[in-house]
Amino acid sequence: MLRRINPQQALVLSFLTLIGLGTLLLSTPWATVDGSRNLLTSFFTAVSAVCVTGLVVEDTGTYWSFFGQLVILLLIQVGGLGVMSFATFFALLLGRRIRLRQRLIMQQELNKPSVRGIVEIFRYLLLFSFLMEALGALVLAARWEPEMGLGQALWFGVFHSVSAFNNAGFDIFGNWQSLTGYAADPVVNITIATLFVVGGLGFIVMYEIYNYRREKILSMHARLVLIVTLLLIFVGTLVILALENNHALRDLSPAQKLMAACFQAVTPRTAGFNTLDLHALYLPTHLLIMLFMFVGGSPGSTAGGIKTSTFALLGAAIYSILRGKRETELLNRRIAHEDVLRALSIALLVLFLIGTVTFLLSFTHDRDLIIVLFEVVSALGTVGLSLGLTPELSDPGRVLIAITMFLGRVGPITIGYALAYRPKQPEVRHPEGRIMIG
Repeated sequence: MLRRINPQQALVLSFLTLIGLGTLLLSTPWATVDGSRNLLTSFFTAVSAVCVTGLVVEDTGTYWSFFGQLVILLLIQVGGLGVMSFATFFALLLGRRIRLRQRLIMQQELNKPSVRGIVEIFRYLLLFSFLMEALGALVLAARWEPEMGLGQALWFGVFHSVSAFNNAGFDIFGNWQSLTGYAADPVVNITIATLFVVGGLGFIVMYEIYNYRREKILSMHARLVLIVTLLLIFVGTLVILALENNHALRDLSPAQKLMAACFQAVTPRTAGFNTLDLHALYLPTHLLIMLFMFVGGSPGSTAGGIKTSTFALLGAAIYSILRGKRETELLNRRIAHEDVLRALSIALLVLFLIGTVTFLLSFTHDRDLIIVLFEVVSALGTVGLSLGLTPELSDPGRVLIAITMFLGRVGPITIGYALAYRPKQPEVRHPEGRIMIG
């Protein structure tokens, strides 16, 4: 029976198993501060942690005990890097060979087109991830030690470093404040932002950057990801700075305004932290944040969304059509027709899911459309930013948002393959038909 499970199904099952285990651990009486147990709250939190989203129905810093927070941290780590990453890690430690089936699942986790060199990439992935998280934890602990003491500062440093690198957005400061108390703090801003930007670039891209001194070349994918990422950061920072300069940013110095605007431009691309009060932002800023949450990070990373490469490919396809070209061109390369269709399918499927979930939530939650839509986009993009709806969700609403987070993390296309996987069928070409467009 297990041998019949294809890699996409195995990936989905691994996440479901981890969510189940996390739910059980968070349902124990010692996982909460007051010993209370709520299965749905535990399930929602486990899904949010495994799917590295950050939406919570109870404040992480005050509701969960140290044990509960530790479980959440482990779920973030394993869910962010992938279940197969840790299975491979232990297999390598024990000196075992990585079989082809395992390599195929690893390939699916990283969204890599082939299994070539996949074990070496996974080894680099783990070492690089742990190194980045350790450095981030040390910097944050050093910053917080004077105000918290060494023990608490170390715990806060580790938790927020792992949460940031895996683009989870969980924080343990309490009172739903995230990082709003550090909007003007350069150490916290730069450290956290660096962690989630690097984590959102994708491990394939980071691997290529690491090997650049030897290879002296970056693939088209890596160049595209870097260009789009820098462009989104630059444009987002300028727009937020222009919109909120005399509003949400008015009490900050010019340098602090630039830093806060940059942080808020980067974090919607699935990081989930915020240094500005989201309720105080203008509606156009909310719309920009939703657009960035929709785009998300890059393939093979801890981030969600339709991905930067998909966004760029759709833009290139539209530009090519408007110029009357028969083929999509990007970075002086011709893009395969199948890749364009795949990008279009992902974007349309995500938009369909956003519309469907928003429609369903509107039945049971009498809130402004922008608030409901913001929460749904945040869940599907595995971002974690919230305008306050998530803590007020009804039980059906919690289940619906949990499913949305799972779909956003595992990926609509992966789940589609997992449910509809069939042996290759003979190719059949039907007669060509023409329909009117526009």
